[in-house]
Amino acid sequence: MALTVDERLEELWEEEPGLGSVLSTVDHKSIGKHYIYTAFAFFLAGGVEALLMRTQLARPDLHLIGPEAFNELFSMHGITMIFFFVTPMLFGFGNYFVPLLIGARDMAFPRLNAFGYWIFLFAGLFMYSSFLIGRAPNDGWFNYVTLSNHQFTPALNIDYYTLGLVFLGISTTVGSINFIVTILKLRAPGMSLNRMPLFVWAILATSFSVVFALPSLTMANVMLELDRRAGFNFFNVAKGGDAILWQHLFWIFGHPDVYIIFLPAVGIVSSIVPVFSRRKIIGYLWLALATMTTAIIGFGVWVHHMFATGLPTLSMAFFSAASMLITIPSAIQIFAWLATIIAGKPVFKTPFLFVLGFLFVFVIGGVTGVMFAAVPFDQQITDSYFVVAHFHYVLFGGAVFPIFAAIYYWVPKMWGHLLHEGLGKLSFWLIFVGFNLTFFPMHILGLLGMPRRIYTYHAGLGWDGYNLAASIGSSVLALGILVVLVNFLLYGLRRGAPAGPDPWGGDSLEWATSSPPPAYNFVEIPKVQGTEPLWDQPELRDIGFRARDVEMTLAEGHDTMGTTVVDAEPESVLTMPEATYTPIVTAFGISVVFVGFLTLLLPIIVLGGVIAIGGMMAWLRPKELPE
Repeated sequence: MALTVDERLEELWEEEPGLGSVLSTVDHKSIGKHYIYTAFAFFLAGGVEALLMRTQLARPDLHLIGPEAFNELFSMHGITMIFFFVTPMLFGFGNYFVPLLIGARDMAFPRLNAFGYWIFLFAGLFMYSSFLIGRAPNDGWFNYVTLSNHQFTPALNIDYYTLGLVFLGISTTVGSINFIVTILKLRAPGMSLNRMPLFVWAILATSFSVVFALPSLTMANVMLELDRRAGFNFFNVAKGGDAILWQHLFWIFGHPDVYIIFLPAVGIVSSIVPVFSRRKIIGYLWLALATMTTAIIGFGVWVHHMFATGLPTLSMAFFSAASMLITIPSAIQIFAWLATIIAGKPVFKTPFLFVLGFLFVFVIGGVTGVMFAAVPFDQQITDSYFVVAHFHYVLFGGAVFPIFAAIYYWVPKMWGHLLHEGLGKLSFWLIFVGFNLTFFPMHILGLLGMPRRIYTYHAGLGWDGYNLAASIGSSVLALGILVVLVNFLLYGLRRGAPAGPDPWGGDSLEWATSSPPPAYNFVEIPKVQGTEPLWDQPELRDIGFRARDVEMTLAEGHDTMGTTVVDAEPESVLTMPEATYTPIVTAFGISVVFVGFLTLLLPIIVLGGVIAIGGMMAWLRPKELPE
């Protein structure tokens, strides 16, 4: 009996279940889940580190944790949250949903996508293995020299940092290149650049930022490792090096990284606001321009982290102006979201509550950010707890609240079950109250003179009550996160009500297919005519299930459609690779190479190189050799 179109597509695209599939998958949805699970595990690890620090600081003169352990905890907390949680988590949602949002069947380079995930996992395990020998990074997440030079930190702590971030950078770079090519070349016919979903715009801006910003961090880490291990003197002032050079190189990456973290979260907010406001987004073009403008201006404000280093006053004036300027695109986004909400009929479900929480918290963080742009104020509160408070209001408020919104919004699509609404609202209020109770008092602590990165303090300085409040707030915040985890495990995976294809009345293409989507995403590649395809074209609502145009099913092979960059006109049919173990083998070989660099054992470096080269040769070998 002849197969139907969907049966034929399932035969072509479905991967065999089991452990082998977990290790060999190249399906963007499976890899997206891998990213989300792994990043959330790192989030929990970073949260435990934060709770230990807040317990130590709850009262004056406590000695639950020694100074060296405290240094390792705050360093690994920052490294984890910045490098191993927020960006990979957002890239996980990007991996899962970008092909669905643009009407494609996979990412442009599926094997490279899998390779990027395995590098991320192995880099995280490499970094956390430092705890096993008591040598975790201990000079903060931005690792300033000369403190991190071999003279002052002679053990392996900083070598884990430098090698681990260079290792991780491979994953971030290949992932970003994959997103750029996917978005520019695999969009559904008719989805011209001015019709792309705003989340896709945000991922595109983020990916370009990573490609241009990350080399600075990578080079800084290579230079520092050469200083520490090979006798170079890039940052050794006594030998003609320059300690301020590290700060320039780090923050040329570090400030764009704030927007690398923030922009995908902005895309999530722009996806959720119109759906729960029950109207089209106001100012689509302005939001897309603001997203790209933020990414560009973000490269011109790195010195705003260095106002207390003695740079020329005229130079600081230019960077102060740029720091003020970058508030304009953010304000455009805030006003566009508020206008959409006010003009619509809001439905206050859990995803929308987290978006509202984001708006409240991020505006507070933005106000304190404008204060930092004033050089005299910045010089007064540099390295105080005011900086810690601002940083968390911008990044936890600007990224983690949208991540929780995305969890409640997209989990029904990913796993097919609705999360429990009561538990969802409980988790929101616990997280919202716990977050503000934790971090708002830190503004006051900073103004009262409490420096960051101290492991204890004496009584009678006026800090006691605020530190206790912050420690209590951190426990409330942790409880809220635990409720999210319980909600997902109990309802998202098993007991939740069936979600159906579109539980929210969504406007974008991911809601046109089943929950969870089939391996091939859509029975027929959709043809798009507007920015809200499911609202503009109701006939697309069953395109995930029924084919109208047989030619657009691409059911003759394991194929997806390539289109032109600007107007998304059909250009080619692209054959996609099958599941393979070559990405994990290659990534494992590279991880062995980095272990060899850490231990300075040449046989390990050679072994890892052989494994990596062998995996790469198998990867690049043609499927069928020509006759």
